[in-house]
Amino acid sequence: MARFSFRLPDIGEGISEAEIVAWHVAIGDRVEEDGRLADMMTDKATVEMESPVAGTVVELAGEPGDQVAIGATLVVIETEGEVVQPAAPERVEAENPGVEEAVNPPRHGEGDQPQAGGGGAPLDAPSAVVPQAAAPLHRPADGPPPRERGGALASPAVRARAADLGIDLSAVHHDGHHIRHADLDAYLRYGGAQGYHTPNASRARPDETVKVIGMRRRIAENMAAAKRHIPHFTYVEEIDVTALEAMRADLNAARGQRAKLTMLPLLIVAICRTLPDFPMLNARYDDEAGVVTRFGRVHLGMAAQTDAGLMVPVIRDAQDMNPWQLAGEITRLAEAARTGKAKSEELSGGTITITSLGPLGGIATTPVINRPEVAIIGPNRIVERPVFRARVGGGEEIVKAKLMNLSISCDHRVVDGHDAASYVQALKRLIETPVLLFAD
Repeated sequence: MARFSFRLPDIGEGISEAEIVAWHVAIGDRVEEDGRLADMMTDKATVEMESPVAGTVVELAGEPGDQVAIGATLVVIETEGEVVQPAAPERVEAENPGVEEAVNPPRHGEGDQPQAGGGGAPLDAPSAVVPQAAAPLHRPADGPPPRERGGALASPAVRARAADLGIDLSAVHHDGHHIRHADLDAYLRYGGAQGYHTPNASRARPDETVKVIGMRRRIAENMAAAKRHIPHFTYVEEIDVTALEAMRADLNAARGQRAKLTMLPLLIVAICRTLPDFPMLNARYDDEAGVVTRFGRVHLGMAAQTDAGLMVPVIRDAQDMNPWQLAGEITRLAEAARTGKAKSEELSGGTITITSLGPLGGIATTPVINRPEVAIIGPNRIVERPVFRARVGGGEEIVKAKLMNLSISCDHRVVDGHDAASYVQALKRLIETPVLLFAD
């Protein structure tokens, strides 16, 4: 018998440590060669670790949420024969240490052996904490029916109500031979014979403690850093999308085998067409170096909700795509994000972001900037309302229009309010005259 220490390999350029997201084995489990050991997260990409040998797991380097350094022991496996222990990989230092100021918890596994707290003993297998349900405050629903006080009678409806409320009819004071609903009301109103009343079943749910790890912790750290470093301001404008919606319906009617268009691809086309005149918005700000980089290409981040939390896959060179190409890329990236198959390069390098809640968009939003970008655009819900329109030949008339509020949040260190307002007004003119989307 021999022990094989599986050290965390270098799983990403510039990565010095990774977070344990989930274990697929526990101490005492048998693992085969190439069997799954753990899911490790680097930045926003999750990497699955596989065992290079077969054997029995005897040590694990921490619990989900712990950080493990590159080259540190992740799993110790007891094998049946001698195995060659590979050299520890070189530790890769982060390219930009100190850019993110979010505080990480103490690291486990900095040395060759797994650490637990301050000692060097092997770690126990991770265990799940299950919230303990509160003890019932009433008799079971299938228990004996409420007794009648002194042979007093009660109608089936009164008995059923008393059973639902967990009231023992023998404790209900009443005048006359029958217990009535009014007697139950008096019992409830005055707290019963014992001065209180316990309902049959509580609607309260047990408390739950959820450890913030993996993607949820990365989101928390990134959002906290964005709000801590960036002085946000938000500008909201109302846009008439009646003509754009009519054009979208016409395009879908003649789409043939192409994907059905939503509003989002058309909005992205409008965003890309207006950005060249406002380069300060399609930019990234390195606040440590004091440098703003304005980009000629639009690598548009698209906020996507997943079971693990909010992810931002990036549509590369969005300025060169037509609405149907954008629709296809939106579908592909959203599916990759939801299934956890998005590549690291598909989750980084954005120059500006759009975030949309679709029908849940609300009246207005104040989106948080995806640092180090300097702007994020948030279309809101489309509603139909009456508006005044100029009538041909003079005068005005009231017509039904489809209106949408458009929000933009900007980094006030590099974007002035006048710039943001001017950009949204240019975007509004293009959206309200959608034929210009297809004009050269």
